[in-house]
Amino acid sequence: MIERLACVVQDYAWGHREAIAVLQGRAPTGEPEAELWMGAHPKAPSVLADGRSLDVAVADDPLHWLGDAVVERFGAWPFLCKILAAAEPLSIQAHPSAEQAAAGFAREDAAGVDRGAPERTYRDPNHKPELICALTSFEALCGFRDLGEVRQRVDGWADPVFDPLRHHLAASGDDESVLGETVAWLLSGGETVTAIADALGRPGSPDPVAASIAEHYPGDPGVVVSVLLNHLILAPGQAVFLGAGNLHAYLRGVGVELMANSDNVVRGGLTPKHVDIDELQRVVEFRPLTPDVQTASGADHRFRSGVDEFALTRLEVADGDEVPCSVVGPELVVVTDGRLTLVPADGPPLELAAGEVVAVPAATGSWRAKGAGIGWRATVNG
Repeated sequence: MIERLACVVQDYAWGHREAIAVLQGRAPTGEPEAELWMGAHPKAPSVLADGRSLDVAVADDPLHWLGDAVVERFGAWPFLCKILAAAEPLSIQAHPSAEQAAAGFAREDAAGVDRGAPERTYRDPNHKPELICALTSFEALCGFRDLGEVRQRVDGWADPVFDPLRHHLAASGDDESVLGETVAWLLSGGETVTAIADALGRPGSPDPVAASIAEHYPGDPGVVVSVLLNHLILAPGQAVFLGAGNLHAYLRGVGVELMANSDNVVRGGLTPKHVDIDELQRVVEFRPLTPDVQTASGADHRFRSGVDEFALTRLEVADGDEVPCSVVGPELVVVTDGRLTLVPADGPPLELAAGEVVAVPAATGSWRAKGAGIGWRATVNG
């Protein structure tokens, strides 16, 4: 049976004060609301109508919820879905590979770092590849620009305060080593880096994106690192996948975010939270990247994720139409516009308004979406 979920809202300081509340059709709290968590992560599991958290329900009956293949492959609910609403920039960050996450988690456990401690980097032993799809215009930094492009831009900035940055970018060596050494120098901070960040934040800044970030984090080394990264503005319905080692930062906007079931974030700047520069240097892949922006089309569009744990599908259902969905593992469905009715093969239909969320057990087999609206289907990538 498809089950309705009550989901936790995370109140991180960068969150939007209205977006999630408006989506859910309730009055804003007046405080930042950054993320609506949908899933079974133990930090903030969703709750079923009978009062059980989803992680407990799955542990009680894993075959019903996950199905044989997912139990054998992952042993637990494999993904976490969020509505992310950013009014201010998030940290410059990267996520570890599966091997790095397992090693880092074990290392911090062995060192006696409490799993809830603010100075802890690895909250769980899982990797955290992720996909973000815009619900509104969504601005982000994603991966390193072509080094030649970066050099050309910075060489055009006349102010001598940028000379040290030019010097580091002009170093000999392959692109990866130059980018890695430049980022290491920037994140080490100091008066020179602060002066460059301040110059980027002044009126008339040569880089408007860095200037907008500096409004929130004046003097932060991350302001300068932003110059090295691709700047994206995703239109509603556009998405980008971020694999392990991709240095990135979300700047503003509302989107559906889907990831492996992890909360591992290695931060390097633009945050009051714990920054782990040494670990970031180990995790980040310092090679230029051209982001692969995907655009949804049609009634049933599945975005490429490149990992086994998750896939995201946008359902755009017109009045009078139906979209069939075959179930191969656990699923989450959230409606973001209009109303959709989910009709399972073996149970009563459920009508969902915008902001409502359900969990679909693997045992459901299949279901159909009817109504008029837009929904998002989080599934395993199978």
